[in-house]
Parts: sequence; structure tokens; C-alpha cells
Amino acid sequence: MQTFSPENWKDYELLDCGDFEKLERFGKLVLRRPEPQALWNKIYPESKWRQLADITFKQRGSHNGEWINPKNNPSKWQIEYKHKQAKILFNLSLTSFKHVGIFPEQAANWDYIIENIKKVKGEQPRFLNLFAYTGGASLAAKAAGADVTHVDSVKQVVSWSRQNMESSGLTDIRWVVEDALKFVKREVKRGKTYHGIILDPPAYGIGANGERWQLEQQINEMLGDVEQILDKKQHFLILNVYSLGLSALLVEGLVKTNFPQSKELENGELYLQAQSGIKLPLGILARYSHGL
Repeated sequence: MQTFSPENWKDYELLDCGDFEKLERFGKLVLRRPEPQALWNKIYPESKWRQLADITFKQRGSHNGEWINPKNNPSKWQIEYKHKQAKILFNLSLTSFKHVGIFPEQAANWDYIIENIKKVKGEQPRFLNLFAYTGGASLAAKAAGADVTHVDSVKQVVSWSRQNMESSGLTDIRWVVEDALKFVKREVKRGKTYHGIILDPPAYGIGANGERWQLEQQINEMLGDVEQILDKKQHFLILNVYSLGLSALLVEGLVKTNFPQSKELENGELYLQAQSGIKLPLGILARYSHGL
């Protein structure tokens, strides 16, 4: 099994994690927030966590809570992500769901997207981001020169993505507020194809018109449709899942059976390396390229 982690990102750092929490630096601010994957004890002492944390998230219910910000640090700020061939700015915000508008571990996929977009020959690369959230993958592909379609069922996060695009000095991403499975089925009927596709589906979700998504029941169907809209000569695919019920072998099987071109499949765990020395697993990843 392989492992994948972002490298050389100066504006983000996981400092420590444990006891179901993580301590992270986003630019100049250090945040303390819940992390269900951190089952072990903290490496750093509690005194160091208290010293380092600028803002702390306190869980108030099963799905929400509030941020404790004693120094009145800004609740909105920006961080930068740099690749040798691209630069992206993200607008971060303290939300009531503990999220800030970015999943830092996905930077490992942004590098892969940029490098493979640059390899497409003969035409402008077409890239599709499904379950796109605030658009890190969309921005990476656009900065690399792709024609980008961004699909998410939540209008607010699509608006957030647009702000990130504008802050990054980019233009002309196609925004689609829709259920991802419905969108892909329509693209199959239209005969549309893409050189790169990323899927980062949740375990559960509700579409723009109330459609129900359950990963274990629908992911195989979606991948079968996605295979039909990949360019036959040159393409790459990324499947990222964050679900405690799935294994790397299961994801490998899903990709290998739906994508016979996936001879050089990379498959394993996505993680963040903490300054304290511990590794925090944050998803299962499968990706491959064909003809590039």
C-alpha cells in the first residue's frame, strides 16, 4: 500500500494531533479543532497546545459548535498554495461546522492535477471536479491551463469557490450547482469527455434538489458513468474517499473493475505529517493516468 502527503507547503502545517483533536497552522493563525481519526494520545503536552492555539473550536452538538477566539483574531483570512507552475489563494473562514474552507491533505492531489494537465497534448485540457467543495482541485487545474467544470450541490460553497478563483487571479471556471451523479449521466448523453476527473464524494449527502447520496450504494454506478466521459486517448482519474467503512483494497477494486486502463494504479492512504512526528490518516486515494 502506498501513502500520499502534501510536501513543501509553507502556509499550512499540522503541528500535532491526538485525543480526537488536531492543532494546525493556517498562515499566521493556529487552530485547535476536533479530529475523529486522532485516536491516540497527543505528542505535545496540553500546556504547549494551549500556548500555541490562537483559536479553539468547542463542540456544542453532534454537528456544530463555536470558535473560542480570546485574542479577537480575524475570522476571515487568506493563505497561499504554491506549486512551481501555479499559485492559488484560498479565502478561509471560521464556520459553525469546524471547517475553514479547505482540506489541506488534498494538496497532494493538486500537485498531481497540475503535472498531468501539463502533459495533455494537442488540445486544451478539459477537467471535471465532482463533489468539488471550495475548489482547490478546480483552481489547480485552471492555473495549469485547463478548461474547468466545477460541480457541487451546495450553492454557498460554489460561491466560496468563485471567491477563491477571483482572489487567485483566475477566470472562466464553469460553475454547476447540481447533484453530481445526475450531472455525470447527462454528460454521458451529451457525449462530453474530459482529460482529467477528480471525485471526492462524502459518505452521505443531499443533492441540490434533495437527491440522496450514499457512497457505498452509489459509488460503483457513478464510476461506471465516469469511465464513459473520460477521453479515450489521454486522461487521468483521481478517486478520494473519506469513510471509516472503506479500505484501500476496496477502492482499488472499484477503480480496477470500472477502468480497465488503470494499469499503473496508485492506491493507498492520504495523510498529513505532523511536526510532532505522528502521521494523521485522512482518506483513501486511488489515481492513475493513461496516455500521458
